[in-house]
Amino acid sequence: MCGFNQTRKDEIMTTKLTLTIDQQVIIKAKHYAKSEGRSLSNIVENYLRAISVEKANNDMEIAPITKSLKGSFKQPHDFDYKNQLDKQLTEKYLK
Repeated sequence: MCGFNQTRKDEIMTTKLTLTIDQQVIIKAKHYAKSEGRSLSNIVENYLRAISVEKANNDMEIAPITKSLKGSFKQPHDFDYKNQLDKQLTEKYLK
């Protein structure tokens, strides 16, 4: 027997991450995670994995018809994208 631990190739190395997030968001997210039978870490990890894949997919060639639609939507001058996104995600996942 050897006196050291060998890491298998199929093991996933995890790293601890500290985030600063609004307390109410954390409370609601923990309730959501519990209701889904998942950990908050798992939800955050899967979200980060998904947006990483989206970025890779965004590097693909865009069809000409899709390119032609770029800029066809004009949002109101006072439109707050982040605020709207926050409202929609809260409504979808935390209510």
